[in-house]
Amino acid sequence: MAELPMFVLAGIIVFVILILFWLLPIPLWLSAKFANVHVSLMQLVFMRFRRVPPSIIVNALVTATKAGIPVQRDLLEAHYLAGGNISKVIRALISADKANIELDFKAATAIDLAGRDVFEAVQLSVNPKVIECPAVTAVAKDGIQLITKARVTVRANIKQLVGGAGEETILARVGEGIVTSIGSAASHKSVMENPDTISKVVLAKGLDSGTAFEILSIDIADIDIGKNIGASLQMDQANADKNIAQARAEERRAMAIALEQEMKAKAQEARAKVIEAEAQIPIAIAEAFKNGQLGIMDYYKMQNIQADTSMRENIAKNPGEKK
Repeated sequence: MAELPMFVLAGIIVFVILILFWLLPIPLWLSAKFANVHVSLMQLVFMRFRRVPPSIIVNALVTATKAGIPVQRDLLEAHYLAGGNISKVIRALISADKANIELDFKAATAIDLAGRDVFEAVQLSVNPKVIECPAVTAVAKDGIQLITKARVTVRANIKQLVGGAGEETILARVGEGIVTSIGSAASHKSVMENPDTISKVVLAKGLDSGTAFEILSIDIADIDIGKNIGASLQMDQANADKNIAQARAEERRAMAIALEQEMKAKAQEARAKVIEAEAQIPIAIAEAFKNGQLGIMDYYKMQNIQADTSMRENIAKNPGEKK
């Protein structure tokens, strides 16, 4: 069997050494020993096969041990395999311990797996956060619109971080409380004079229940006067009433015009009947003459009666109405 060339043999040896160093992270094991972290070399090898980076676990164990926080290696591996951020969990535990905040490893990992930044939450518990609320528009009972801007100071509620509502819920509840407070005020002047009444009313509602935050204070930053909504509504109502009245008047006028046209039509029909009847008179007279039912003297007497009647009607009329 032919011997392998020296450079090939050297390459194989280097490759084997690298594999051994990868499987046996001796420097990492030594650093753990020097930090008084009890982890065996075989455990580090098994981490490789479990697809857990030994450096992350060892560094977390060293950091926690130096900070005096007891952490189990198996729990760290389980949290990593579950998709958690071990570094943030350890930093959060250390920060909570230094700030005397009650936080254990189980709660920290639950917060981390829930998708929240557990380290930021601990920092927010130590240093409260100010949330700028968007402008809230509300109307007092006197109809004056007020535009209010508020600042909400909150800190994280560690116990409610898992399943608790976020900032959007806080802002929505604060806005609702401001609208209720201003809407119940008898006059906008009282709100302008004592803006702290809004904060007191809103805080008394317990708006932070069921959320991941604890409201420390609600400060009214600015109140501006907007439109006179009451006057605008009254003007709109007056315009609406005027339009209704105009519509009803137009309806009555149309009905009157229709009635007038109907009466004119009836009058024309009556006049037509009268004219038709008058046209029948000469025919009837001629028929009476022909049949001997009417004599010439009778006809003259009728003419005299008609003339006398017409004269009396003219005398009875006023001078201005005489023809």
